[in-house]
Amino acid sequence: MFEARSRPAKIGLQIIVTIMVIPYLFPLVAMVQGSLSGQGWENYARVLAVPGFALFFRNSAIIAVSTIVIVYAVSLPAAFGFSKLRIRGREFYFWLILACITLPEVVLLAPLFALASPLGLFNTYWSVIIPLAALHIPFAVLLSRNFIDGIPNELFEAARVDGANTWHAFWSIVIPLSRPIAAAIVIFTLLASWNDYLLPLVFLQDPSTETITLIPQFFVGEFNNDQTKVLASAVITAIPEVGAYLLLQRLFERGLSAGAIK
Repeated sequence: MFEARSRPAKIGLQIIVTIMVIPYLFPLVAMVQGSLSGQGWENYARVLAVPGFALFFRNSAIIAVSTIVIVYAVSLPAAFGFSKLRIRGREFYFWLILACITLPEVVLLAPLFALASPLGLFNTYWSVIIPLAALHIPFAVLLSRNFIDGIPNELFEAARVDGANTWHAFWSIVIPLSRPIAAAIVIFTLLASWNDYLLPLVFLQDPSTETITLIPQFFVGEFNNDQTKVLASAVITAIPEVGAYLLLQRLFERGLSAGAIK
């Protein structure tokens, strides 16, 4: 691995990294500063006092956790199959799945609405969970396959010699070694599902199923536009994501670098 050893090189690298971070750090500082404007910490108290705040938080947690479980449970076996199993037309199906990454969420709203209503999914968590999982499985499969490609084939051959079948090899080799990529999948899926605004807005019309991303609507209306409360709600909404990243930071960074070294 490359490493800056001399003092001038370390100082130069620190300056470059700092300059790169500033454009991403400035909006966060502006958001926190704006949320404390006016009434200060009272803005956060007003957000937490919104009727049903705990319910909205719970709904977002249910949707996020369910989406993460589905994406992980589907993408890892699929990536294992695309990477290590002999499947006819494997590359064709893989690129077909990758093509789904190009589908924007807004384009799918009309067909999803037409499908959800007859199936009785409208105003249920599943009307949001299933589309979110389907939209993020292709990217998770891409990340997972690159990681599994780096696992030596000799491990699977040794497991086969010891009498392990495909499922046992997947469970005993891929699952334990894939913790870094699992952390990356959890973080990316959490960010997407927790912050999603469009699907809950369209499919969750019952107040008992609304998510935390809809809280700003309590402070923005025809005769009301309190941006300090909106920024405070944004800060509160971001806390679970920041906490999850800090907990999984080391594994997440290893997962992002998976497949970079052969």
